[in-house]
Amino acid sequence: MNVITRPQPIAIAPHRIHPQTRPGYVHLKVANLENQLVFYQQTLGLRLHWREGNSAGLGAGGEDIVRLTQIPDGKRYRGVTGIYHFAILFPNRRQLARAISRLFALRWPNYPTDHLMTKTTYLDDPEGNNIELYCESPEDGVSMVGPDGEFYARHADGRWSDGREPLDLRALFSHLSEDDRLDEPVSSEVRIGHFHLFVSNLDETRRFYHDLLGFDDMGVARGFRMGMVSAGGYHHHVGFNTWQGEGAPPPPPDALGLKAISFVLPDRAAWDQLMARIEEIELPYNQTEEGILVKDPAQNSVLFTRKE
Repeated sequence: MNVITRPQPIAIAPHRIHPQTRPGYVHLKVANLENQLVFYQQTLGLRLHWREGNSAGLGAGGEDIVRLTQIPDGKRYRGVTGIYHFAILFPNRRQLARAISRLFALRWPNYPTDHLMTKTTYLDDPEGNNIELYCESPEDGVSMVGPDGEFYARHADGRWSDGREPLDLRALFSHLSEDDRLDEPVSSEVRIGHFHLFVSNLDETRRFYHDLLGFDDMGVARGFRMGMVSAGGYHHHVGFNTWQGEGAPPPPPDALGLKAISFVLPDRAAWDQLMARIEEIELPYNQTEEGILVKDPAQNSVLFTRKE
C-alpha cells in the first residue's frame, strides 16, 4: 500500500453538500438540568449562553455547542439508536491540555487516547452521555478507512499503529504555561468537531448521508461495523456504527440522550442547493424556527440551519 498522508474521500457525491458545511450543536434530553449545567460549566468549562424554562444552551461564548432539555420521567435505554458520542474540538494542544488538566484536577474519570492525527480524551457526563475532547495533530500520522474497507493507522515516521494508543500526557502537558488557569472557561475557538451515532444499518445510513444529502463517503469499515462521512473531505463529521445491534430500534419518546444533531450551511446559496436536493428526492422534513429537521434511517434527528 502507498504511504498514507491524510484521509481521502472514498467517494464524492454527485450532489455534494457544500464543503464548508460544519457541525453546529448537539441537543440532549436530560433528567436533571441543574446537575448537567453544573457539569458542563464547572467540569468542561463551557459558558451558559441562555436558559428558558427546562432548556439551556452552552458554548464558548458564540454559537451553542450543547443544548439541554429536561424531560419528565426520562429513562436510559440500551440496544437502541441515538448518540454514541459527540466531540468537542479544541484549537490546539495547549487548549486540550488545559481541558484534560482540569479533568484530572477535579478527578473526573477520563480516558486519554492518541489517534495519531488527533489527540483526545473520552469521558461521560453525569447522565452517561459520552463526550470526546480532541485537537487535530495530522503531523503525527493518520487514521483512516481505506478503499478496501480496512482500517489503517500509521505514524508519520512510517510505523503502523492500531490508532488507539495511550496518549503521552507528559508531552501534551508540556504545552501548558504558568499563565494557564484551569478554572477559566474554554477558549472562544472551541466548537463541535463531529458526532458519532448508533444506527441500525450501515448501508442505509451511508446512502442517506452520502447518496441523498451529499456528504463525502470517508469509508465503511465493516470489520468494525462502522462508517464515516464528512463535508469537504474532513476525516469525519458523522461517524456511525451498529454496535447496539443490526436493526436496533429507535429509542422511545421518553428516552434520555439524543434529541438532535445540527449542521450549519455557510450561506444562502448552499442552503438553496440543499433544499433543492431535498425537494428533488422528496425527503420528508419539518420546518422549524431555525431551519429544517430530517431523520436518518435510524430515526436520529438532524437539523440543518444556515449562517446569516
